[in-house]
Amino acid sequence: MSTQQTPQKLFIQMSGAPGSGKSTIARLLGNSISGVVIDHDIFRSTLLESDVPFDQAARIAYQLQWALARDVMKQGCSVIIDSTCNFQQVLDQGSALAQQHGFAYWYVECKVQDVDLLDQRLRTRDPMTSQRTGVDCPPAAAQSARAGEDSRALFKK
Repeated sequence: MSTQQTPQKLFIQMSGAPGSGKSTIARLLGNSISGVVIDHDIFRSTLLESDVPFDQAARIAYQLQWALARDVMKQGCSVIIDSTCNFQQVLDQGSALAQQHGFAYWYVECKVQDVDLLDQRLRTRDPMTSQRTGVDCPPAAAQSARAGEDSRALFKK
């Protein structure tokens, strides 16, 4: 009889502004715990590239994200969700999903106080269709949906 315990499965929910390091840290965590990283932007970008309108793409991307997370958890793998978590219901959904499957829930918030540093990171990365290319540069598909938005104030918030 072995006395070695099976490590607890983790559900890690990344949070933070675009450019704050969520994806970089998610990948590092995924490698270190042999977990599956679910990148919200991959779903959203694919939907946008399939001509799904911006606001609908966000909603559908979350539905796909949760469906894949449930499937991965049923397979017994730890999960890292990589999304901005702008809404309380996203956090609640992640926490509830972890509890339903008996996984430990970790919330990791990435913060960068310097908006100019965030802007520099956004401008120098290779963006997906759903991603900003600068603090003041929302994705092309979101231009009409985000008209009149004060991006710098949003990032500081």
